[in-house]
Amino acid sequence: MADVVLHPDRAATSKTVRKRGGLHNMLKRKSTVAFLMALPLILLIAILVIYPAFYALHLATLNKSMQRFIGLSNFEFLFKRETFWLVVKQSCIFAITAVIFKAVLGFIIAHFVHNIPAKGQRKWRGMLLVPWVIPPAMSTLAWLWLFDPSYSAFNYTLSFFGIGPIPWTGDEMWARFSVILVNIWVGAPFFMIMYLAALKSVPDQLYEAAAIDGANWWQRIWYVTLPMMRNIIAITTLFSLIVTFANFDIVRILTAGGPLDHTHIFATWAFRIGIEGSDIPLGASVSLFMVPILAVAAIFILRDISKRGNEA
Repeated sequence: MADVVLHPDRAATSKTVRKRGGLHNMLKRKSTVAFLMALPLILLIAILVIYPAFYALHLATLNKSMQRFIGLSNFEFLFKRETFWLVVKQSCIFAITAVIFKAVLGFIIAHFVHNIPAKGQRKWRGMLLVPWVIPPAMSTLAWLWLFDPSYSAFNYTLSFFGIGPIPWTGDEMWARFSVILVNIWVGAPFFMIMYLAALKSVPDQLYEAAAIDGANWWQRIWYVTLPMMRNIIAITTLFSLIVTFANFDIVRILTAGGPLDHTHIFATWAFRIGIEGSDIPLGASVSLFMVPILAVAAIFILRDISKRGNEA
């Protein structure tokens, strides 16, 4: 009878291979289960986002009565209108200016709250989130009363300093300032809470090392805080840019696009043309023009995030 010699190392190797194979199959099953659990949400997004987007693209190729295919004629008509290019300029000014100030203000407030003792932070976070939690339509109505040409609380206050009255929503420049101011007030708390979460994830050892190297407050912000928060800053900016470009309620309630269409943005002008003007295909064409602008911004921001991820 031949003796069978067992090699412990081979037996261990075979066991390891079997374990790896079982783990791989288990992970594969988990991914399948995860996909099935996320499937209802994927279908919901497809129904509420993807289908309306393609339907809007279809509408933009029809005539006013939606009975005949006209191709890109609606876009050609828009390109020849001065009001359209005025809306493009105003939408860019509105979105870019509001996002920049929301980001800066949110960063400053986040640092203020971050440096408060832990016991008092909950109270401050709750109070500072109120503008973002309140429905924008409701809070914008309050701002409309503050900007009222006859009973403006702002003009009443400024009168004590010999200033005013200011036509907040009746003058082109002040109307633009008013809608941007309200958008900043509503959106800055979102930046604050995102930046506050990012600040809490920055290791204290980095600040201690910078302090040992003799870095002052500004240098710690520039060389430690900002590099550690760059991805959060980029993603938050992109999200806010998309939401601000698509904003409707603030401009609609405060100025309705006036005076003389000088505060219209894409959403409000699309509503004016498509719903109030009974030209839904042309309104769909206006709303679709946001897509290439936001796509360019998304490509640059996401490419920068991906580049930093590869470098890391």
